[in-house]
Amino acid sequence: MTDRPVLAPTRGELAALLADARRAGRPVGLVPTMGALHEGHASLVREARARVGDGPVVVSVFVNPLQFGEGEDLDRYPRTLDADLDVCAREGVDVVFAPSVEEVYPGGVPAGSTSGMVTVEPGPLGSVLEGRSRPGHFAGVLTVVAKLFGLVRPDVAVFGQKDYQQLALIRRMAADLCLGVDVVGAETVREADGLALSSRNRYLDDEQRTEALALSRALHAAQEAAAYGLAPALDAARAELRAAKAVDLDYLEVTTPGLDSLPDPVPPGTEARVLVAARVGTTRLIDNMPLRIGAAPHDQTPDQQGDH
Repeated sequence: MTDRPVLAPTRGELAALLADARRAGRPVGLVPTMGALHEGHASLVREARARVGDGPVVVSVFVNPLQFGEGEDLDRYPRTLDADLDVCAREGVDVVFAPSVEEVYPGGVPAGSTSGMVTVEPGPLGSVLEGRSRPGHFAGVLTVVAKLFGLVRPDVAVFGQKDYQQLALIRRMAADLCLGVDVVGAETVREADGLALSSRNRYLDDEQRTEALALSRALHAAQEAAAYGLAPALDAARAELRAAKAVDLDYLEVTTPGLDSLPDPVPPGTEARVLVAARVGTTRLIDNMPLRIGAAPHDQTPDQQGDH
């Protein structure tokens, strides 16, 4: 175990820790997280390190109340800072920014349109898929990420592709608001049996975890059947989900990589993304994979065959 990273609980301490790197012109990398770190987060840290070299890598650990809706799991979301620091030490993180809610929202967490605080609205992309099921979620995500970008001032920020819609919106925000941050999407890390790593997986009991494998099986089935068109891809995925008795499907959709609707008819060879969200017990899980409509499985890239 290497030395633990320096813990910065306040904005002022964070700024002081990064001052030397900024003066020297060294690039800064950021990996925003809500904690409960696992190997998926570790892979994001490694990607950030590869991008910034000897520049500092900052991991933020903050459970953001603004992105949780009423009845969601804010109170029970795992908070494991000591274990998170161990993961960060193993991966050579330089600074862990772990602020309080009051530090991030000194005027209090905004509550709807009556709040005086400026927030970031996600636009039309924020109202589909996850946004349709979780109203206000992406406004909370974009607002806190914009705050982190302003506080850390990273050159590079790394996010996981598992939260694909979040990644797309953060990229759009960075581009539209000219934030000057290179937003990198790192590939989803999976267990050996295909389950996408998630901090929420710890809520699953053994039986639920087995049932949760239906999500990745459905995505693989869509990839295989995509050679025959969009409808067969969706039918194959739905068949896998119907066979799982404990999976309550929220949505299953195939979109363009930019999350727009596919053309009708879909030209052969069209690159696409298949996305799924479902509850297993009381735990809500999401996953996604790339696919190519009208391309045989052997013509797809390793990533599209789900090898990651």
